Amino acid sequence: MYGNNRNQQMRVYDPFREMENLQRSFFGDSFSNFFSPQSLSSFKTDITDEGDHYLLVSDLPGFDKQDITLQLNGDTLTIQAKREAKTDHSDEKVVRMERSYGVYSRQFNVSEIDTDNIRASYENGVLSLRLPKKSTTLPQSRMLEIE
Repeated sequence: MYGNNRNQQMRVYDPFREMENLQRSFFGDSFSNFFSPQSLSSFKTDITDEGDHYLLVSDLPGFDKQDITLQLNGDTLTIQAKREAKTDHSDEKVVRMERSYGVYSRQFNVSEIDTDNIRASYENGVLSLRLPKKSTTLPQSRMLEIE
């Protein structure tokens, strides 16, 4: 601190902060919350009850169909999407990189689902799963033999 003004603080020149401020002023910072590390750990999913089945819809934009896996393990359905990082930028003049790379995964309890009849489709960055409910019919009435 200098002089009598206690609120005045000495600022140290930080070229990285200056570059970040330049990028914000040039590109804007409206997407900073969208690209936070917390938002990249999973993907958004809606599940609706369609009567005899549930409809699970997940947004997975930018993924190829072959980069998405669906795995059943007991009563758990795992949806996983993987995007490989582009490591060679020698021919590009990268100014800003916001696209994320890695593995994104969600798990769902399917204990009430007829897992043998799950159907999945992927179109225009949207994964849709038709999850038929298990039959809730009671066993038919019958006579039992006495041994």
